[in-house]
Amino acid sequence: MTDQLLRPTTAPATVVVDLAAIRHNVETLRAAAPGAQLMAVVKADGYGHGLVPSARAALAGGATWLGTAQQGEAVALRDAGITARLFTWLHVPGTDFEAALSRDIDLGVSTTWALDEIASAARLLERPARVHLKIDTGLARGGAFGADFDRLVADARRYEREGVVTVVGVWSHLVSSDVPDAPITAAQIVVFDEAVRTAEAAGCRLEVRHLANSAATLTAPRTHYDLVRPGIAAYGLTPLPSVASSDELGLVPAMTLTARLASVKQVPAGQGVSYGHAYRTTTETVLGLVPMGYADGIPRNASDVGPLAVAGVRRTIAGRVCMDQVVVDLGPGSTVSAGDEVVLFGADPAGPTAQDWADATDTISYEIVTRIGPRVPRVLVGEEALT
Repeated sequence: MTDQLLRPTTAPATVVVDLAAIRHNVETLRAAAPGAQLMAVVKADGYGHGLVPSARAALAGGATWLGTAQQGEAVALRDAGITARLFTWLHVPGTDFEAALSRDIDLGVSTTWALDEIASAARLLERPARVHLKIDTGLARGGAFGADFDRLVADARRYEREGVVTVVGVWSHLVSSDVPDAPITAAQIVVFDEAVRTAEAAGCRLEVRHLANSAATLTAPRTHYDLVRPGIAAYGLTPLPSVASSDELGLVPAMTLTARLASVKQVPAGQGVSYGHAYRTTTETVLGLVPMGYADGIPRNASDVGPLAVAGVRRTIAGRVCMDQVVVDLGPGSTVSAGDEVVLFGADPAGPTAQDWADATDTISYEIVTRIGPRVPRVLVGEEALT
């Protein structure tokens, strides 16, 4: 998959995205929740994999909905010719809701101000808005809490009677789904079910109830309801790193990040490397220069710990991560050359993997794949699997 023929000839680094892997992962997720529809979450440019290609791969794998946090990405999907149900949920006052409604995009609603603005846009377009009312079940992020949800339901029903809104869903986010059987999940289900009853008692005729993310799709059938919303697992990364690897879950990482060595040189023992000389060689050795840095999305706290592979051998970044480059100690007698490939992470469970990078830098794999910068070109493979 990282064959040199796939790489732009002048690119010092490349992301290769395997669309067949995304399709496979969505098929795996669908099998884990056979009684529910599946919304593939493609926010943040498809978790760094590319918005539209990831969406098409997910649909080929059986997704029937697509979700984005920000409305602009949902609009971009529709304008790219995507006809599936689209859902977007993170709004600020003054959002152009007419752009979403004119494109038949479902809207998540957490606040009365958003409901009011959506209703105003629907009046202007003379078409009802499909809304999903969000209950805060304990995450204390988006969603209406307690009595505020009751008011949200009452206002939504008033707008339904006016004919400018249709309540099609109730939804929420989980707190600790990466911990199977976490007590908070059971407590959230209780709150969620009560919110559904409140909406239905008020007269809402719900099409979908949705709560499950990637981890819950794979491990918590009680949360599946009518629709599941996997994100990171669609891209082949484990949502349960303390429980099971991607390989163990039957997921295939879709992103491979590689670079080419810009230079290779021999240095003496005791040589300080990179800014501040935080790393010093212990013997005469060979150093390689990798033309990627924090401007490309390499975490700066990967200094001295970021894993990579050169000529099939696992190595670690030597010294501080710079804006455009890092150094790797290749060891005494190394015979690699400028232009040779460096694998930062990929699909091979032997690593390095995105999860290895997450572990090394005390973060999550989501951050690793979404932070790769725009000057690193994306190359798509596996497109034949989408037809």
